[in-house]
Amino acid sequence: MSAAEAPGVVTTPGGLRIVCEHMPGVRSVAFGVWIGVGSRAEDAAQTGVSHFLEHMLFKGTPQFTAEQIAQQFDGMGGEVNAMTGRDYTVVYMRVLDDMVERGLDVMSQMVTVPTFADLDQERGVVIEEIAMYEDDPSDQVHDMLGEAVFPDQPLGRPIIGTREVIGSIPEAAVRAHHQAHYRAPNMVVSAAGNITPERTRELAERFLAALPHDGSPTGFTPAVAGTPRLVVLEKPTEQVHLCLGGPGISRSDPRRHAQAVLDTVLGGLMSSRLFQEVREKRGLAYGVGSYTAGYADAGQVAVHLGTREDNVGLACEVIATELRRMADEPVPADELTRAKDHLTGRMVLGLESPANRMNRLGRTVVTGSELLPIDEIIRRIQAVTADDVQALAREFWQPEQLSLVAVGPRGDVVREAATRISDRLVAAG
Repeated sequence: MSAAEAPGVVTTPGGLRIVCEHMPGVRSVAFGVWIGVGSRAEDAAQTGVSHFLEHMLFKGTPQFTAEQIAQQFDGMGGEVNAMTGRDYTVVYMRVLDDMVERGLDVMSQMVTVPTFADLDQERGVVIEEIAMYEDDPSDQVHDMLGEAVFPDQPLGRPIIGTREVIGSIPEAAVRAHHQAHYRAPNMVVSAAGNITPERTRELAERFLAALPHDGSPTGFTPAVAGTPRLVVLEKPTEQVHLCLGGPGISRSDPRRHAQAVLDTVLGGLMSSRLFQEVREKRGLAYGVGSYTAGYADAGQVAVHLGTREDNVGLACEVIATELRRMADEPVPADELTRAKDHLTGRMVLGLESPANRMNRLGRTVVTGSELLPIDEIIRRIQAVTADDVQALAREFWQPEQLSLVAVGPRGDVVREAATRISDRLVAAG
């Protein structure tokens, strides 16, 4: 298939969507089963159930124990893994091309007929995972920002869940979550590597035949962005970890390619403005950068930083200055070209990996996004102008519009630093 064509999506009579990209020059296959349910489908009493269910898929099937599942994939020299997001859950494997059928025999049972064995034991595992995450403020601060930007709603709650919910949710509720969402019309099979679309469909229809054919794609609670907030969690850390962010554009917004260019210029490269101004020129941080996230109806923009207390104020001042400069001054032509060439180069290089191709296909189809040919994506990136970037910076990236969240030993230090970002933040705190 040429870069000018996008893979076609086939829908079976039972509603299962299948997409494949054949890569005859490799010896491996990446095969994923994508379920259109994630943390956005959970109410407060279910927070983390999608992630917990993902864990339970590995605890055994009527034919294979948890240990035997591990032995099967270890014996193939492959891997099986899973991930839960806000919009989806994916279970995937990477195996040699002549091991696909053997691997899918195991993985399909994990998805369709999990036994939920050792559920109480796995509670402890997930609670330990939560504790590990809470011990890492550089991770925790990102979920804090989500809660600040989208307060009191599923989009702002942690995907991983909470101790209270995971420690008490009954087995019946986890089983009900599986029964409600793991249905063919809510699922996508994606594959890439040395496997044809015809072979992918034949295997998917054979091994996933047990999926219920009724139901429809999972819905979600519409996102409602809150007003800018200042949130500080005091913990005895060596650094202050902070995120500055707010609402952004949805994943289908036609400006998403300009947003990617803006993010690259601002904080996505070693030559980016934040990296150069904060780290290279002033030595204020080891890690600093920016990122964006897009959902069906909303998005988020963010800048993140970890630095010692003595540097927090100046670091915040530099970040605010760079954000305002993005809005006030057009990006110079050479900087714009470098960002666009970086994005296209990274995308094309990444597509040499079957796993990356499988992920692109599955994530795009399960979220209902536009599946574009690579050449069209490159064309759209290269068409981004300095005016496009500047308009987005003015609309979404200005300090007065953003929340600030931080984890560190002293809240007063963060609150003083917030004065260097905007007066509105100080009032919010």
